[in-house]
Amino acid sequence: MDLTIHTTFLPHDDADASLAFYRDILGFEVRKDVGYGGLHWITVGPVDQPGTCIVLEPPAADPGITDDERHTVTEMMAKGTYARLVLATADLDGTFEQLVAKGAEVVQEPTDQPYGVRDCAFRDPAGNLIRINEVR
Repeated sequence: MDLTIHTTFLPHDDADASLAFYRDILGFEVRKDVGYGGLHWITVGPVDQPGTCIVLEPPAADPGITDDERHTVTEMMAKGTYARLVLATADLDGTFEQLVAKGAEVVQEPTDQPYGVRDCAFRDPAGNLIRINEVR
């Protein structure tokens, strides 16, 4: 079996702020920017990985979600406990410094974790946790 990660979804509550974070701070390219029915989806991804996409979507986009569920998702987003994304870099300290200089919200500075990973963490404008692992 030959499987790759093609697309994953993260919620956003402010399309402009999310676009600025993923494009201007992380350096991802915008692949699609779609509005429909008052909702806004933005597809982004690493420039050198055209087959890997992150779709930033409003939490109201799923027609099967109830108002109570939507409220819970919104609360969890605000606390930063709803969604997360793990990225990787060979230069964790350099990447961390670049993101700090661009204004990213730091959650955790580069740390050697007891489970063998060296990583740091940021939060995107919607509250999603963005962890960055160092790979050697």
